[in-house]
Order: sequence, then structure tokens, then C-alpha cells
Amino acid sequence: MVAQRKLMASPVVPVVLSIAVLLVVWEGAILLFKIPPFVLPSLGSIVQHAFTDTGRLMAALLATLGEALGGYALGSVLGLLLAVLLLMAPPLERIVMPLAVAVNAVPTVAYAPLFLIWFGLGAASKIALVALAVGFTMLVNALHGLKQADLAAVNLMRSFGAGQLKIVWRLRLPVAMPSVVTALRIGVPRSMIVAIVGEMLGAYAGLGRMIYESTQQVDLLSVWSAVLIASVASMVFYGLLIWIDQKLVWWR
Repeated sequence: MVAQRKLMASPVVPVVLSIAVLLVVWEGAILLFKIPPFVLPSLGSIVQHAFTDTGRLMAALLATLGEALGGYALGSVLGLLLAVLLLMAPPLERIVMPLAVAVNAVPTVAYAPLFLIWFGLGAASKIALVALAVGFTMLVNALHGLKQADLAAVNLMRSFGAGQLKIVWRLRLPVAMPSVVTALRIGVPRSMIVAIVGEMLGAYAGLGRMIYESTQQVDLLSVWSAVLIASVASMVFYGLLIWIDQKLVWWR
């Protein structure tokens, strides 16, 4: 029983179950609705094509992961730091938050043409786009979590001479960890989506560039191979975050 509980709590299980459900739904839809291969190829043919085109897929995946992870890390750190700053300066929060909401009201991808002009077709423009998408989610979640600390505990620490930074580090940040991890989870698919769409609009490499070129050539197997690789990478990354969640927020 203990072994079964540990297995079910493992971060690998959600990833494996997600892949299994995807396999069943995909193949079942093809058989049930008799979908032609040029509309939706079978997973078997896509996987086979992916193995024959491994070199190109891996190069594209590494480029996209570099952009997605770079923007993800940058956006998460900046969002968390900004949340701490706004917590410590309430007047600044009243100025910054409406601006942040206004910026986020526009789909991140809409900023892509501007970012491509400002930062070029290289990785920098995609990293900046991902950071913008992930940063707002982290800002809102982290700020909400930081404010959940018990006021009596805050006042007690102040009575012992603790400064704002010490209170944030010792009390508010641990309380905010569930909200921070939630923001990290939400950011996983967003980072991959924004990076890939940004590459489709303009890039030298990456899965988005590969999808765009393959679509132009009506090479649907390459398109689906790139989509499949991106999905698997996102699920693995998400599973890793579940594991981190279990380690950091162990008391839940």
C-alpha cells in the first residue's frame, strides 16, 4: 500500500497518464470518425517520421527550449521581485498594477511584431515575449500569496526588530510558496506557446520556424512531429514542477 501511494504521488504518473489519454483519444478519433491521414495522421506515422527526422527536430527543440526556459526564468524572477517591491511600497502598487493589467489585457503575441523590431529575429525577442507572458502571472499570484501572511505574526516579528526584508524572507515568502508554484505551473504551457508562436512570426530556428516552413511545404507529418515534440517537452517540464512543488510545499 505504501509503495502504491508513493507511486501515485510521483510526478511521473500525471505525465504518463496524460500521454496515455492522448494516445487513446487520438487513435480512437481516427478510427471512429475515419479521419483521412492528410487531415490527422496516426500517432504511429508521426512518431515514425519523428525518428527519421530526429536531427532537425532536436535542433529545433533545443532552440525553442532555450527561448522558453530563458523567458520563463527571467519572467518568473522579475515577477516575484516586482511583487515583493509592490508589497513593500503600497503607493507604488496602486500605480503599477493598473499599468500591468492594461499591458496584459492585450494578447502577448500581439506584441511580437514590436519585439521582433526591437530585439531582432534571434532568441532575444522570444525570450522577452515569454518573460512578459510569464511575468504578469507570477506578479499577480506572488503578490496575492505574500499578502496572505498572518498579520499577528507580522506584528510579532516587527516587535522583535525584524525589518521588511527579513519578514518577507522568513514569513511572507514561505506562506506565498503555493501561489508562486501555481504561477510556475501556469507559466509552463504559456512559455512554450509564446515561444513557438513568436518563432512562427519570425525566427532563424526553433519548432515554430519548423512548423511554419513545413506548413508552407504542406509537409503535415513534420508539422505534427514538431507539435508532438513540443507537447511532450511541456508535459515533462510540468511533471518536474509537480516534483518541485512536493519538495518546496511539503506541508500541503
